[in-house]
Amino acid sequence: MGKKLSLLEFIILMALMFSLIAYATDAMLPAFERIALDLKTQNVSRVQLIIAFFVLGTGIGQLIAGPLSDTLGRKPVILGGILFFILASIWASATSSLEMLLLARFVQGLGISAPRTVGMAMVRDLYTGREMARVLSLTMMLFVLVPGVAPLFGQYLMNIFGWRSIFLSCVGLGGVVSLWLWLRQEETLRMEKRKPIRWKVLVDGWVEIRKSRRAMMSMFILGFAYSLIFAYLSSAQQVFVDWLDVGEDFPLYFGIIAVLSGLAGVLNAVLVVRLGMWLLSTFGMLIICVLSFVTGGAIWSGWIESTLLLPVFVAWSIMMFFVSGLVFTNLNAMALEPMGHIAGTASALIGAISTTGSIVLVIPIGQLYDGTGVPLILGIGLCAGTGFLLNQFNPRKLD
Repeated sequence: MGKKLSLLEFIILMALMFSLIAYATDAMLPAFERIALDLKTQNVSRVQLIIAFFVLGTGIGQLIAGPLSDTLGRKPVILGGILFFILASIWASATSSLEMLLLARFVQGLGISAPRTVGMAMVRDLYTGREMARVLSLTMMLFVLVPGVAPLFGQYLMNIFGWRSIFLSCVGLGGVVSLWLWLRQEETLRMEKRKPIRWKVLVDGWVEIRKSRRAMMSMFILGFAYSLIFAYLSSAQQVFVDWLDVGEDFPLYFGIIAVLSGLAGVLNAVLVVRLGMWLLSTFGMLIICVLSFVTGGAIWSGWIESTLLLPVFVAWSIMMFFVSGLVFTNLNAMALEPMGHIAGTASALIGAISTTGSIVLVIPIGQLYDGTGVPLILGIGLCAGTGFLLNQFNPRKLD
């Protein structure tokens, strides 16, 4: 069932598929304190692990979804993953301890990894090179609008129905996306291109990735790039509410940051054709690194008055999210471009390694929270700087 969609409808559908991860992550942010109180968790910083366990699940799940999609096709795997996500969301809504909630979040991440990973493979099935980067840029432009409204919607649901209703809303959103995909989008992987299911394919895929210096370097750099966003998401609620004292206005500030950052997709779609993926990703990480160290250093040294902390942090956040939009899409496209013959498996391996690798950086940054935003800002600056240095060894063109 389905047909070849117009470019516009395809981009919107891909954005909604990718947005399931963003919604399941960001809608929970305003609920951290309520969850800690309801589940009798004294240390609110432990509730940050709700993000880390979810991200870990998405990383590991990609190793399953990618190879399956190369065998069974893209649509069945995506639909199965969303069903898994829906069931895990129902489970999460009924948990009575933080430990069980973290386990449910991990399983939730396993399921939602399918639309993320296999969706990328669908894009690679239909587009290549800079055109692929352009499609991903426009997709991400719509995708980042979801983080803009997810915390607001999550807080609205929490205030009326309680924090558990946020998980039930994931059930509804997952149902809508799966129905649209099933009815409208045709299968993008033709039968003659499918491969027999062999888990050895992961080993073979890893061997293929290792043959491409560009795929390898882009994959590892993506780990540092992902850590920028995941570290921010883990600490944002505490920084805004505890340090900057914005109270229930936190989702509003977060929404403004996310919406303004969405313009990066439009800019990247124009610039990538002229400047190329390597240049945009390289200078993006350099900008984040420099401005993060300048901002963090100025706050740590006391050069910024307390009345200016909120606008300074918001301005830095907008910069970081905006420029990250240039980094993510181009590094993803650079990593996948040489891997068209194993797009599903390569997308799984690249996504899994870069995502799970980022958790190694995200958890320490979050647990270093000291009542200010300085550890977060400097931690992000360090990750961006490391990514910038590594990208100097990343080939500008295919091997």
